[in-house]
Amino acid sequence: MTTDVIRVMDVTKHFTIRTTKSVKERLLNGRRGRLFDREFDALEHVSIDIPMGQSVGLVGPNGSGKSTLLKIVGGIIAPSSGRILTRGRIAALLELGTGFHPDLTGRENIFLNASILGLTKAETARHFDDIVEFSGIPNFIDTQVKFYSSGMYVRLAFAVAVHVDPDILLVDEVLAVGDEPYQEKCMAKIRQFQQEGRTIVFVSHSSNQVVNVCSRAIVLEHGKVVEDDVPVVALGRLKRDYQDAITANHQADTSQQSPLKAKLGQVFLTDNPPTGNEGQYHIVPGPGATVQVHGDIEADDLPAGWALQVAIETGVGQNELTVSSSENLHRETPAVHGNLPWTLTLPDLNLSDGEHAVSVKLVDGDGKLVDEIRQAALLCARNDKRTSGLLYSPAEITFGDDARSPAPLKLLPAVNDE
Repeated sequence: MTTDVIRVMDVTKHFTIRTTKSVKERLLNGRRGRLFDREFDALEHVSIDIPMGQSVGLVGPNGSGKSTLLKIVGGIIAPSSGRILTRGRIAALLELGTGFHPDLTGRENIFLNASILGLTKAETARHFDDIVEFSGIPNFIDTQVKFYSSGMYVRLAFAVAVHVDPDILLVDEVLAVGDEPYQEKCMAKIRQFQQEGRTIVFVSHSSNQVVNVCSRAIVLEHGKVVEDDVPVVALGRLKRDYQDAITANHQADTSQQSPLKAKLGQVFLTDNPPTGNEGQYHIVPGPGATVQVHGDIEADDLPAGWALQVAIETGVGQNELTVSSSENLHRETPAVHGNLPWTLTLPDLNLSDGEHAVSVKLVDGDGKLVDEIRQAALLCARNDKRTSGLLYSPAEITFGDDARSPAPLKLLPAVNDE
């Protein structure tokens, strides 16, 4: 039986956006100044239960309420309505420098920040050397933190947070400020916390970080929860929403949009019925499988010379694994009057184990977008996991005498584009 350590129950948070810029201006304008104030709901009736030991990613566009929710869970601000219940010690890495006083040194701020997080002076002194070592800035520990760079702020704040023995760790995008070696050091610490059964709530705009860290992702948009699922499904929803916004911007920009009118119909895969989450995934059985993608184009009058592009992407749409196009395949495209079916055959497809997506794009002869469907079909590859990464390879490794006599490389003939 799982035990919830965070319960967010019907939480709403209102903010008042004021047009007056100073107390003097507000006093002079009196009630007339309040007429121009407006209410803003950062969160609307949000309910979330997080069990002990779960790592949860909060994702969504800027202004969706992620940071507000994290501050409410961390007790930094109070909800306008609803309730928050938490169990255990919370360590929060929120806005840059939260809990630090700029006029105090790094040493003094360690004791200040640790006391805010619930440690006694004796406990902080016991962990002090480990905190300084983990931060990697011992030469600046007696310098006022107002002279610290943003990266130094993050290093010290994270070092304090992970050494106060938290049951719940709240992380709000601050790791994006540190350099790559320190980010990896922080990720290693987070993975250690996961192995120890601690609860992590992680806000990030990096899909890769969410997939690597979290077992669950919650998508917030306009202060509401719109998706709560495993990361690949939740991030897929977010990616589609982002793509809809990008497409809308392209449609508003006539220089990016083709004047031709045509529509891509439903895209689907054959041979294997959908399965998995809500029946939306198609299973690709083993490495070397042949995948066929089918669809159609609907148009009243689409001149010849258009091009069709089909991409296999990672499940969160971050990387294109392979892209095929009628242009690269040297296929002439005919004029379309009505409905034109199409099929793309991908033989010997070696996908990595996991979820992937098919996206389709239709462009005119000038390369301008006519229509596009992102993540039109989802597929799930299953293999023997000999290799990890974006693509699968039936790898072999040898040692000893066999390694000194490798098989000769097979050279492919040169490709002549002429």
